[in-house]
Amino acid sequence: MSKSNNYCVIMAGGVGSRFWPLSTQKYPKQFQDILGTGRTMIQQTYDRIEKIVPVENIYVITNKEYIALTEDQLPEIKKENIVGEPMMKNTAACNIYMAKKIADKNPNANIIVLPADHLILKENIFLKKAELAFNLAEKNDFLITLGIKPSRPDTGYGYIQFVEKKKSEFFKVKTFTEKPDLEIAKTFLESGDFLWNAGIFVWNVKSILTAFDTFLPEMTQNFASCEYNSKEEEYCIDLIYPKVNKISIDNGILEKAQNVYVIPADLGWSDLGTWTSIYENADKGENDNAINTKHFVMYHSKGNLINLKNDQKAVVIDGLEDYIVIDTEKALLICPRKNDQLIKDYVQDLKALKKGDKFL
Repeated sequence: MSKSNNYCVIMAGGVGSRFWPLSTQKYPKQFQDILGTGRTMIQQTYDRIEKIVPVENIYVITNKEYIALTEDQLPEIKKENIVGEPMMKNTAACNIYMAKKIADKNPNANIIVLPADHLILKENIFLKKAELAFNLAEKNDFLITLGIKPSRPDTGYGYIQFVEKKKSEFFKVKTFTEKPDLEIAKTFLESGDFLWNAGIFVWNVKSILTAFDTFLPEMTQNFASCEYNSKEEEYCIDLIYPKVNKISIDNGILEKAQNVYVIPADLGWSDLGTWTSIYENADKGENDNAINTKHFVMYHSKGNLINLKNDQKAVVIDGLEDYIVIDTEKALLICPRKNDQLIKDYVQDLKALKKGDKFL
């Protein structure tokens, strides 16, 4: 298989409000080095995929206001490959937009779609599974996703039920369920034939555009009028986007299509969706505290995540258990770890305050 037909789209448009106050409207989490590795989340995503996709075939789709940030963090990527959406419209819109843009350059393209802010510890396995997916997508009319064996009944992920087939590296998807409630998630976990949807997709450009024709024909019509990779493209996209349906690729296509396949993959994966997931993946010291400064003393405290923007500050903590403490130049967050899903609500309430916006 020629690598020249392999393309990558990195989706980097989110605001990451569950990571406030570190992730802000101006500086979302994908552009931050949240785990302290020396590379930001989007840079790590790029570092992984450029081993199997030519640099000139790597695209980033983000919000218009993050184009300069992306260019700054990924100087290797051609400027015309960094694409700005005029507004957030969920993942179906950005996928058809990028498929159209890439199809215009190469009608035989195979595309891997990657979220910009996921952690993958087992890089070699990821690359092996991605190459398998590219091979399958080139030869078959398949829509492929990578599936992760669930470790808990999490309600924040989509679940994939697959049809068992002995000694295969990939399976036909039977059902696709986005974000079930806790009871259903528990039954999925017990049955053993469900995987988490990692949000990593691979397909040939013809296959995905055919799926849009079939399941989201209005969206296909919306995007039919543009001349891609031309001077007029941006103006045309600005006109289209307000009319486009806001729907995820999962709801719009994958739940309905009959040609969806899953490759189970043990990737050491996390979508790093909450501060608790950061805590779980962080290096922990004494009493399971994860703290990113050298200047601290702690007493009778365990299970805390302490993240300071300024490591010149001394920290003293006494009697704190299972808390998140995030301190930035503009804001301080102190909340129990179990309440990390409420951070979006805290941000909304702050917005309601007069002058609250300047802290977001």
